Amino acid sequence: MDEIPPTDLKTILHSKRANIYYLEHCRVLVKGGRVEYVTDSARRQLYWNIPIANTTVIVLGVGTSITQAAMRELAKAGVMVGFCGGGGTPLFSGTEADCAIQWLSPQSEYRPTQYVQRWFHLWVNDDTRLSAAKHIQIERIACLRSEWCGERLQNSGFKVNIGRLGTLLNTAESNISEANDVSTLLTAEARLTKELYKLAANTTDYGEFTREKKGGGTDSANRLLDHGNYLAYGLGAVATWVLGIPHGLAVLHGKTRRGGLVFDVADLVKDAMVLPQAFLSAMHGHEEQEFRDACISVLSERNALDLMIETLKEISSELGESP
Repeated sequence: MDEIPPTDLKTILHSKRANIYYLEHCRVLVKGGRVEYVTDSARRQLYWNIPIANTTVIVLGVGTSITQAAMRELAKAGVMVGFCGGGGTPLFSGTEADCAIQWLSPQSEYRPTQYVQRWFHLWVNDDTRLSAAKHIQIERIACLRSEWCGERLQNSGFKVNIGRLGTLLNTAESNISEANDVSTLLTAEARLTKELYKLAANTTDYGEFTREKKGGGTDSANRLLDHGNYLAYGLGAVATWVLGIPHGLAVLHGKTRRGGLVFDVADLVKDAMVLPQAFLSAMHGHEEQEFRDACISVLSERNALDLMIETLKEISSELGESP
């Protein structure tokens, strides 16, 4: 079979690709020129095709292996690959298990350079870096307003108190605008997230809820939040890779998280799209597969990756110096 040129595999823009995969207890390999994953059923082996040209992220969970040939094909198609523990968390690479987040990015350096040049220009300046962080947080609030007040969540049973949400977001917007350093902005971000947890718990009659970090939560909402957030991180990693901006050039989480730009970008959709679904799925008793399918569906339908890419472009254009 003739080898498919990498340019053909990247015909579908990353922001328009449909698939995010979480795989466990399988092998990923190349068979007949296609990337497939193999599962065992009784005495049979079942092969499932992965349409890599229409895939953004593959997360490999427990009991998985991947061949060199498969990694080569995934890299050619520009697919982001990550290794993780059971249920999608924690996420780590094969070489740095202590790392908070580590993606194996496709190693193509033939991407546009104007974005990384502009981004680096704004990143080295304290004032423009703070302005970039504020821009992301303001876009995050706009996305929260759109999603939490929209018909999709209202019809699914997440009927939030619009007045309380509006007051909360207006206060957060004011705090973000007035923040004069990154520490103050981080505090405002954390305060808003904490209030959103309370509001979501009240909206779904979940009861008392305390967010536990790093997989420490034993209740279903905590576990689902961990799982869903890593899907958002995967899209954040894709968005930064598409534009050629290194994950280490963070504007908000850089001092607390290595590769913090992925966390910065994921903030755009994490609370707006993943958080309410986690509480809804927890109240409905969904298994992780059901929750994962629901998250992937909403992230795709609401063009989450498009939002991430366009926001990074806007910031680069407004705050970065033209190369």
